[in-house]
Amino acid sequence: MQHANRFHGIARPYGLEEVDRLRPSVRIEYTLARLGAERLWHLLNGGGFVRALGALTGNQAVQQVQAGLQAIYLSGWQVAGDANLAGQMYPDQSLYPANSVPAVVRGINNALLRADQIGRLEGRNGIHWLAPIVADAEAGFGGILNAFELMKALIEAGAAAVHFEDQLSSAKKCGHLGGKVLVPIHEFVQKLVAARLAADVLDVPTILIARTDADSAGLLLSDVDPRDERFLTGRRTEEGFFTYRGGIEAAIARTIAYAPYADVLWCETSHPDLDQARQFAEAVHARFPGKLLAYNCSPSFHWRKFLTERQIADFQEELGTLGYKFQFVTLAGFHALNTSMFELAKEYAASGMSAYARLQEREFALAEAHGYAAIRHQKFVGTGYFDAVQATVTGGRAATAALAGSTEAAQFSRAVNGDVCGQQPV
Repeated sequence: MQHANRFHGIARPYGLEEVDRLRPSVRIEYTLARLGAERLWHLLNGGGFVRALGALTGNQAVQQVQAGLQAIYLSGWQVAGDANLAGQMYPDQSLYPANSVPAVVRGINNALLRADQIGRLEGRNGIHWLAPIVADAEAGFGGILNAFELMKALIEAGAAAVHFEDQLSSAKKCGHLGGKVLVPIHEFVQKLVAARLAADVLDVPTILIARTDADSAGLLLSDVDPRDERFLTGRRTEEGFFTYRGGIEAAIARTIAYAPYADVLWCETSHPDLDQARQFAEAVHARFPGKLLAYNCSPSFHWRKFLTERQIADFQEELGTLGYKFQFVTLAGFHALNTSMFELAKEYAASGMSAYARLQEREFALAEAHGYAAIRHQKFVGTGYFDAVQATVTGGRAATAALAGSTEAAQFSRAVNGDVCGQQPV
């Protein structure tokens, strides 16, 4: 294990010898995961806070980075809903294959790498394209061995940070659904230890985020851990679960137990409430001063039902002062994708190509004002890059270069500052 200063205050119930014994004899470098973790740790400790939006695809991640965001959030909900390897649209109940999130992490990183290649080829090096990805490991898709293997898979795919939640994996649900079953505190601690061990075995300083769903949970798998006893009601369900008094006090008690094993702590909440966020932060920081916190600015919240426009505008800054250093909108990609496509389809159904031309004009305006690049879709996905590969191989004598002579080259022009803008055909 390296990076000793990075792990100040982190508990590991195992030693260097045990980690070394579990490593392969061949050292494999996980460059994207390492660089992402180091960059995200720097950003989280830089004095401000990090904003992120949930991305469904590599293209969405590229747009987020070009628009100025410094990190990418990858939601298991979004993977369940529209990006899993089963090819299904699922609710957020861990129904999809466990390797789905690593596959999306890999796809996002590949898209960011392509954007970086294109930028370097064109001499545009002002954007740090490889934004760190914070990935959702759900409840680990099983026990401690499943958590160990999933953490490894996410690191291999290039995730910078990974979060686990303290629900029973076989009954796991979105934090904003009912019927959630928590596992005993000690069981979740073991999953955090398993995830940390996986990162240590791979020798990557992955940021480990512990989430509790205790604020709105009503069931507990077992009463074996005495730290859970004061929140039990004494009743059991017909499935054998123990009924549980969830709430902010239960969430605080659990989070304090998790704090020595995680880098960042997250309490899933049911509505945007600064007083509740303050209560949680103050209780955690009384025991663990300066501990990094995360907050889900969830699209499941009806924001204007709870807050005024001014409160909404100030909400994240207020959270930042309380120590919530990573703030994110989990399902931003899902809602942006569906809203924009519904609006276009509705307009197109009513007015045909006029609707699409209006969309294109919005793209031209974004390109000219802000450097939006996807208006030139051939170039955006790397046609020019592979023309350069072909030219290098053939010494520039190939007659089959794709971008020169294309419709895109003939009808779209480059702005003076190097960004793309639209040109009406003559």
